[in-house]
Amino acid sequence: MEKRIYLDNSATTPVRPEVLEAIYPFLKELGGNPSSRHKEGRLVKAAFEKARDSVATAINAESKEVIFTSCATEGNNTVLKGYLSGLRSRTGKNHIITTAVEHPSVLSTARELEKKGTEVTFLPVDKFGRLNLDMLRSSIKENTGLISVMMVNNETGNIYPVKEIAKIAAEKGVLFHIDAVQAIGKIPVDVKDIGCDFLTLTAHKFYGLKGSGALYVKWGKWASPLITGGHQERNRRAGTENVVGAVGLGKAIELAVKEQSEESARLKKLRDHLEKRILEEVPYTRVVGDPGGRASFISNISFRFVEGEAILLKLDYDGIAVSTGSACSSGNLEPSHVISAMKVDPEEAHSSIRFSLGRSTTAEDIDYTVERVKETISQLRSFSPVYDKFLLENEKKSAWRV
Repeated sequence: MEKRIYLDNSATTPVRPEVLEAIYPFLKELGGNPSSRHKEGRLVKAAFEKARDSVATAINAESKEVIFTSCATEGNNTVLKGYLSGLRSRTGKNHIITTAVEHPSVLSTARELEKKGTEVTFLPVDKFGRLNLDMLRSSIKENTGLISVMMVNNETGNIYPVKEIAKIAAEKGVLFHIDAVQAIGKIPVDVKDIGCDFLTLTAHKFYGLKGSGALYVKWGKWASPLITGGHQERNRRAGTENVVGAVGLGKAIELAVKEQSEESARLKKLRDHLEKRILEEVPYTRVVGDPGGRASFISNISFRFVEGEAILLKLDYDGIAVSTGSACSSGNLEPSHVISAMKVDPEEAHSSIRFSLGRSTTAEDIDYTVERVKETISQLRSFSPVYDKFLLENEKKSAWRV
């Protein structure tokens, strides 16, 4: 098998061996339904609840505040649709505040709600992808019911000031939801310290199984169920429980939180080395994102005069997996909505590549990647009439100055 270097860990992560070991009994002999009262059901129920305890411990919540879901997209939909439905009927509040750089599962849901009469404010960001908290504060109205902001941006790695936002929301009597999908295992996540009301996460971003997620709902708050038809999850999410996914999530989040500090420091060194070499050795490149506040495992770099899709395909041919943006919208050849919201020049927006590092990433992988990137950019620019024009214009300017 050819050697592959996987630098798309923001899209998904491989399942780690410890998770496979933890779920194996539930694929083989422990096949009972956790809602059944017989021995087979009770054995599985105990493991299922232990997984819930693991999630609660990892984010400093109470076990009764954790609901298992199929993914973070379901969790985000549950909060935005379900909570707003109940809030509107009880209080008349019909206004959501979110940002222009959220994951599509929040943005698309907010736009769908907007079409159905919900008032939505999409906060802009600056050229570094940063939020203006004064603008956030001034956007809150009498009818504002919910603020939804991600903790770590999936394309730039920007870390958002969720604790400060939670304080603003609480002062105004508005509930606060965090999409923490890219944060678990990368930075500390403590719902009590933050002060949020809702938080979503998904296992496959920290080496668990796809199709398994969790939603934190602060005790005393609730959203109308998105999925109805059964008593499961204290009548908050109907459907036979995904025991294998939950057990895997529990084990994965235990390990992710335990290793977070050491692994984040290791990845930051590799990420900084990647960026330093590329910026020094490949001209007309720059890092996209907040220079003062990014998670350690993501690097978004724009390469002027070439298409990001072409870079991705060439690197894939060389055995390196990267991304041009969110995997949930990678079928779209338009510039990433995140990069566009940062008012990046359209030419640069089309040329950005996301490198997202993970547990398998080594220093040798980074150096090999840089060499292939240098070769790729040089080759693609040699075919670019835009690059030729740029060089010609610069030569004329230099001659004029002489």
